[in-house]
Amino acid sequence: MGGSWEGVPGPLAILVWLAASGTCYQIMEGPKNATVLEGSEARFNCSVSQGWRLIMWALNGTVVLSVTPREPIITNNRFTSASYEVGGDFVSQMRIHDVQVSDSGRITCSLQNSDRDASAFLSVQVVGNLSVPGAGLVVPEDAPCNVTCQALGWSPLPALAWEVGVPVSHSSWAWVPDTEDPRNAASVLSLTPQGNGTLTCRADLKDLHFHRSVTVNLTVTQSPLESIQSEVRKSADVKTNDKTFETKTESGNENFGYSPDESRITKTSSLPQTSYEFSVLEQRGSQRPHQETAASRLAPATRPHVSFDMSSPKKIRNVTLV
Repeated sequence: MGGSWEGVPGPLAILVWLAASGTCYQIMEGPKNATVLEGSEARFNCSVSQGWRLIMWALNGTVVLSVTPREPIITNNRFTSASYEVGGDFVSQMRIHDVQVSDSGRITCSLQNSDRDASAFLSVQVVGNLSVPGAGLVVPEDAPCNVTCQALGWSPLPALAWEVGVPVSHSSWAWVPDTEDPRNAASVLSLTPQGNGTLTCRADLKDLHFHRSVTVNLTVTQSPLESIQSEVRKSADVKTNDKTFETKTESGNENFGYSPDESRITKTSSLPQTSYEFSVLEQRGSQRPHQETAASRLAPATRPHVSFDMSSPKKIRNVTLV
């Protein structure tokens, strides 16, 4: 017996010996379907009853990993093994590192000399590029415009949606597939902006709860006609303010103690009289008391004399001294 194994590689000899043993065991629970991103790690579990001799893992019909009670038999470093026990059953776990799109397909766990196996499916999704052409968008205010978000190289294509952080009077978006490449698509946002803000395009892979987003700034500008109208409005506002200021200034110099009629009388007659009155007062104030008395005695009895009411300087009355 021993001579019959000469020249046979160790791992292969173990497989041949297990196959010759004829022992049959059961798979208690097979692997589950998995969806992962390209470049990540995928894990599959296979639970078998105690006493097993050989567990084999296959990808799309090709054995990529074998596990014995003593050690795993690894033929590709991207496929490794881990193991543990649950409720008395042995659990073999196959790990696929740096998953590639070509790894998508059927994963099979089987026991040597058993007519039963358990299978699952591996789905590998690819995250592509997401972009909105143009680092900064400048559009006219209150003018309808379109903004495009491109998803390139995705598998499967993501769901695209917009987050509009701009004051608008209208916004909507539409899905546009690429008829030449099933990995490409676009979403076109139609909006009528009324102010500055941001636009965010978001791509979602719902099976993986994965999303990616890109945000751009949007700036609105006034049309030439609107700019001219704005300058005219500003100029009109300035002129109105100047006129209001002048009116308030004139009003502030008015004497509200007189009626409009009195004001007109003051303008036509009171000003000359006022100057004359003060001149007389100054002259009389400069005379000596005895001179003033003498002048009074020399004046004819019937000559008019001007007197002043100091409580109201602008009122003059004529009296005749007898």
